[in-house]
Amino acid sequence: MYWLILGVLCALFAVTALFLWRKWAAPWPQIEQLVSQIARGENPSTFLINGGADPHRVGLALETIFARQRELERQIAGRESGTQTILGAMEDGVLVVDARSHITLMNPTFEKMFELRDPAVGVPLVEAVRHATLDQLIAETVLTGEAMRCELSLADSRTRSERHIDVSAVPIKNGDDEVTGAVVLFHDITELKQLDQIRRDFVANVSHELRTPLSILRGYIEVLFDEPETSQEELIRILSIMERHSKRLQRLVDDLLSLAQLESSQATLELSAVRVDELFNNLIRDWKEKLAGKNLKVIVDLPSEMLTLRADETRLEEVLHNLLDNAVKFSPDNGQVRLQGARCGSNVVMSVADNGIGVSKENLPRIFERFYRADKARSRELGGTGLGLAIVKHIAQLHGGWVEAESELGSGTTIRVVFPEVPPR
Repeated sequence: MYWLILGVLCALFAVTALFLWRKWAAPWPQIEQLVSQIARGENPSTFLINGGADPHRVGLALETIFARQRELERQIAGRESGTQTILGAMEDGVLVVDARSHITLMNPTFEKMFELRDPAVGVPLVEAVRHATLDQLIAETVLTGEAMRCELSLADSRTRSERHIDVSAVPIKNGDDEVTGAVVLFHDITELKQLDQIRRDFVANVSHELRTPLSILRGYIEVLFDEPETSQEELIRILSIMERHSKRLQRLVDDLLSLAQLESSQATLELSAVRVDELFNNLIRDWKEKLAGKNLKVIVDLPSEMLTLRADETRLEEVLHNLLDNAVKFSPDNGQVRLQGARCGSNVVMSVADNGIGVSKENLPRIFERFYRADKARSRELGGTGLGLAIVKHIAQLHGGWVEAESELGSGTTIRVVFPEVPPR
């Protein structure tokens, strides 16, 4: 009897131990495997755990955790992608550093601006960008906890020119108001600098161009006041000089107004069908006396078929007037001027060529700049304002075209103006 009872108890103990093992111990390897797969970012084939209700609930909980983790990763990836898209689309450079001036974030514009070949996050800024002014700016921002600003000058190896960058550094602070780094913005102001320099040069040039004729006019007016009994011959000489310089002032003002109108956003074109042969004939007729004054021979070179384009006829007349004016001024007596028109693809090319003094290779790229003169003394002597070719360039651009120039010293100059047959809207 004793042995029977002992056997029953042993059997009950074994069954209980088996039950407890299957319910609590056996599921742990499965649970451990699931946790390991989730930690590695793997997708478990099943979350069902053998062993009863409790392990089953653990499996369901792990499945919920895994789903939430995937959703969180998806959201983070979306935000990261959005952030990178925004940073990549920014025209300004962006740099984020920590309190030790180690790079934590930068955008492609910053990398391009400083020509970084192998940009790396986490490296010290001084190793990636060797610029003492930038290092000092960030150090002061982190040290003082205040926003700082400065201007950098960078050498552009591609264009072999200098670029100007406006830099703004803002400190990053935590909840305890401790500085943990800085955000630095880089804005390229090279074009603004160039425009400002152009504006200053323009004001200086206009002042210089106005000063000479005004001084001459004022001087002769004072002479007339001081010497009221001036002889008739002297009076005629003075008045002729005053008339010449007053006309120069008028030409300068007219050219300035024309250029200002062309450069304004309100500049418009009155388009119509224009025949190039009629344009040339009208031009030669209007300039007949001046051409005859220097005994200049005019050659018109046009294709056999009718050459037409859709353009502003008044503007085209102004272009040819300015080009022929230069050709006549700088051509020698008994020289030759060629007016040529041709079709090149969907464009119409008109050119004016002379066999005058020509322009040097150094000066040729700048002849379309406002007030630029290759031969300043001779140009002023001939009454030029220095704005004619700038007006020509702007009229061509307003039609969607462009200008070209060829010249050699002593061999004359050719100016070509290219217009599309139909200008863009």
